[in-house]
This record gives sequence, C-alpha cells and structure tokens, in this order.
Amino acid sequence: MAGLRRKVGNARILAVLEPRSNTMKLGTMKSQLPDSLREVDAAFCFAGNLGWDAREALAPMGQRAVVEEDLARLVDQIVIAAQPGDHILVMSNGGFGGIHGKLLAGLSE
Repeated sequence: MAGLRRKVGNARILAVLEPRSNTMKLGTMKSQLPDSLREVDAAFCFAGNLGWDAREALAPMGQRAVVEEDLARLVDQIVIAAQPGDHILVMSNGGFGGIHGKLLAGLSE
C-alpha cells in the first residue's frame, strides 16, 4: 500500500480484498489486516466462505472498513463510495467472482 500511496499522493485509495488464499481463509494473518491497510481511505472486504469474523478483524479501522458476505452488495457499496479520481485496488489470488467487470459496469452508470 505504501508504494501506491507514494504514487498517487493524496488521492483516495479504495482497497477491495478477497481473503482467498489458504492462509487468509484460515485467518492466520487477520490481526495484521488493519495495519496493512492503514494507507487506504476505505477497505472493502468480501467475507463469503471465511472461517473467521472479518468485521471483528477490521473493527480497528472503524468506518473505513466495509465487510460484506454478498458480492453484489459489496460491489454496490464500492460504487456508492467511489468518487472521480479515486484509485480502486482489487486484491485477490483468484477471479473474485468477476468483480472487475462488475465494478466497471457499476462505475460507468
């Protein structure tokens, strides 16, 4: 995140996270998530199929964290929050339910 922050300066960064790897699904790194996302203006986490409570893990971020178990609702929340000039960083090691296309469609409306 620090590298992107240096690149975009004061522009807003919206981080979109799908904890998909085995390590993330097990919650091994959950306590480190708030600190790893400290440079972002908002974090959106897809919590479907997790074995741990993403809301609890991201609670230290307060209002800057949005957690959804439903992908369509997550996309809606991102589209509502996004403003012109924002940088949206999508992080997953998989297809993330086609979120890239869904975000592009939602943002173009």
